[in-house]
Amino acid sequence: MAVTAKMVKELREKTGAGMMDCKKALTETDGDIDKAIDYLREKGIAKAAKKADRIAAEGSTYIEVDNNHAVLLEVNCETDFVTKNDQFKTLLSDLAKHLLSQKPATVEEALTQKLNGEGETVETYINSAISKIGEKISLRRFAIFAKTDNDTFGAYLHMGGRIGVLSVLEGTTDEQLGKDIAMHIAAANPKYVGRDAVSEEEINHEREVLKQQALNEGKPESIVEKMVEGRLNKFFQDICLLEQDFIKDPDQKVKKYVAGKGATVKSFVRYEVGEGIEKREENFAEEVMSQIKK
Repeated sequence: MAVTAKMVKELREKTGAGMMDCKKALTETDGDIDKAIDYLREKGIAKAAKKADRIAAEGSTYIEVDNNHAVLLEVNCETDFVTKNDQFKTLLSDLAKHLLSQKPATVEEALTQKLNGEGETVETYINSAISKIGEKISLRRFAIFAKTDNDTFGAYLHMGGRIGVLSVLEGTTDEQLGKDIAMHIAAANPKYVGRDAVSEEEINHEREVLKQQALNEGKPESIVEKMVEGRLNKFFQDICLLEQDFIKDPDQKVKKYVAGKGATVKSFVRYEVGEGIEKREENFAEEVMSQIKK
């Protein structure tokens, strides 16, 4: 497969490696981005252990809490300007209330439901908002959580909704603790609560990459296995919430800090607006010319 400049650019953004290193990695792996990332990491060139999703789409996250139920949702639009529109803010609130009252399992199901159980469908409601606001708007995803009276939600919106986090802490009703953990999640971006949530497949893949990385560094095979296990601990610290140093008290792991409050983290969801959505590439000059020709 021919290696294009676009492929090199994407690999650079995901790894922080140099242009020539990225080009060589893509050439060696026949243009496979994921294999090229592993190649660079094994050579000790890539700086990041995880892919950096390109943030492209605009929109906002939103949280609604109703007693023992809460929802985190993401609604996308075309420009950041629209997120400051009062109609858009009302849309977020109305959709959140609907999701909590009707509790659909999927976005597709939600769109076919009557808004809050009566009148027009959610899809019709969104289309009506589109005609008024003048931009494409879509409900991208949502997560609904439930708790008991002995638990608490951790809810936090960062940068006016650019990042939204909703978590459930069991064994405590301390709302401030819940918010502190949610703020940590927003900043540190863990993927899992703890090690037991990481699949064996992902662990084994990481172990193999780290082993090849150590061998390529010239380390003797006799100590490679020990090195790999040590580096695996760092891997878990990067992706597991409970293994991370708590941002408000870096001398303690999140697990120890929460346990000290008599609580445990049951679950969490973190949404960052537009993550994983590729931005449409536009040629400004061509856009201007197309307008002139109209």
